[in-house]
Amino acid sequence: MTYIQAVQYLFDSAPMFQNVGAAAYKEGLDGTLALDEHFGHPHRQYRTIHVGGTNGKGSVCHTLAAILQAQGYRVGLYTSPHLVDFRERIRVNGKMISKKRVIEFVRTKTHPNPPLKGGSLERQSGEYPLPLREGWGGSFSFFELATALAFQYFAEQKVDFAVIEVGLGGRLDCTNIITPVLSVITNISFDHVQFLGDTLPKIASEKAGIIKPGVPVCIGESINEEVKAVFADKAKEVGAPITFAESALHLPLLGSDLKPALTGLCQEKNTRTILASVHLLREQGIEISDEAVRKGFSEVTTMTGLMGRWQILSKKPLTICDTGHNAGGMQYIVKQLETIQNTKHKTQNEGKARLHIVFGCCHDKDVSTVLSMLPKDATYYFTQASVQRAMPAEELAKKALAFQLSSFSTFNDVDSAYQAAKSNASEDDLIFIGGSTFVVADLLESLIKNRSWHQK
Repeated sequence: MTYIQAVQYLFDSAPMFQNVGAAAYKEGLDGTLALDEHFGHPHRQYRTIHVGGTNGKGSVCHTLAAILQAQGYRVGLYTSPHLVDFRERIRVNGKMISKKRVIEFVRTKTHPNPPLKGGSLERQSGEYPLPLREGWGGSFSFFELATALAFQYFAEQKVDFAVIEVGLGGRLDCTNIITPVLSVITNISFDHVQFLGDTLPKIASEKAGIIKPGVPVCIGESINEEVKAVFADKAKEVGAPITFAESALHLPLLGSDLKPALTGLCQEKNTRTILASVHLLREQGIEISDEAVRKGFSEVTTMTGLMGRWQILSKKPLTICDTGHNAGGMQYIVKQLETIQNTKHKTQNEGKARLHIVFGCCHDKDVSTVLSMLPKDATYYFTQASVQRAMPAEELAKKALAFQLSSFSTFNDVDSAYQAAKSNASEDDLIFIGGSTFVVADLLESLIKNRSWHQK
């Protein structure tokens, strides 16, 4: 069995939310608890930090992991979704899980003779349940299996800490079987409303499900008093000390003391969340120096392999991609693009730099709200990612007309849209690629295949 076959089998056999959306959603922790029992509760062998929220989870997870690595700890990191390779989800000290280990998991822990289809590493999935070896008792979702593999791998690797990102929601998420030393909830915004609720307090209640008895919790951004009350009430109910990063007084460093590798307006709030979290870890006697904090912020992308967060791909023309995909994330992206345009205008004295936006989204997102936020004076290259959840480019373009986004072309794949934007842009223009995690994933995969960019 090859690695490609092993991963393809996982994707084909257990529906993956990353690809098909609601059809892959499995509510409840029964499957995860069964797998955890089968493997002997591996997550109890190391300390964990649990990070939930709507936006910013990935950046916070990666930066906290980098800070702990800089201090000399051995650190596991479990995040989702992946952009190019499944192994991005499971890392130890920034190094992805080996292909050999993934193959072994599929070969020895699932069906003894799985039906192999071969093929590429495309993000695909089928509709039949994953057959498991005798004794496992049932079938499991893709995310349940990935979580089980991650927890087991971290125990095998004898990590000191594992930073665990919530997959979806919190209360019923597969990762919520852990008892961490710290819980973090970055913020609350409208996303996955079909599962989490159609109001911010309802969504906050689901996210608050990761707050554990006696475990300190850091709230990054509470949005409003109603949401703040949800978190405060839950923390009081279970006896968890709660800190709101927005009002935290004892931060290890100020933002001005840092030179973060991750830029963009959204990172300002993430920075305060991370610093407040570091303070709470220190209060528990966990050694973290100021120098480790500085190094973690400045070298997070190289230390942990983080991609797709306000990532600069080229400087002439300035080309940026970002995985922000909902209203909460898009508000910062739009402001940042406007700031860059204005800065270019002042520098060039030749009028505003033209903005080219390669844009695609998923059909299960609040597309209208996001489209209403986008700049009217940009040239758009509407496209669709190579996942079933992607909204067809033509359908997206029709919706865009209602929001006066009338300068556009449509493309059936991300690379074609990106190449068109590159051809139309001058060196002084600005190209942005985003709207969906999967648009960015397709872009990076294409660049890697064409050897015009290298994954770190």
